[in-house]
Amino acid sequence: MNEIEIIPAPSRESQNIILLIWLGTFFFGFIPSLIIYLVKQDDAAVTDQAKEALNWSITTLLGYAAGGILTFVLIGFLIFPVVAVCHFIFCILGAINASKAQPYRLPFNIRLLK
Repeated sequence: MNEIEIIPAPSRESQNIILLIWLGTFFFGFIPSLIIYLVKQDDAAVTDQAKEALNWSITTLLGYAAGGILTFVLIGFLIFPVVAVCHFIFCILGAINASKAQPYRLPFNIRLLK
């Protein structure tokens, strides 16, 4: 069963940090979410969204790696744009939900950090 954690509504400062996590993930990959995950351990909402963004960055890297390997079979050229569009859409949706103070769960995320 999936356990849903009840996280209190984040403060305005936490919302801004979560927004920066998702926008930073879009532009810089896993680096912003990893830094904030390691630094902001005291805020449950920020830690939760940092883990989600970090898991998404790892999933994206795996998608690009699979595309790179499959490039030798000429299928990888189709995988790169699909991963890039999904990365763009999901990071924007994460930023939109951060501005609404709603936690965001990605549908195609490999959750390595729990």
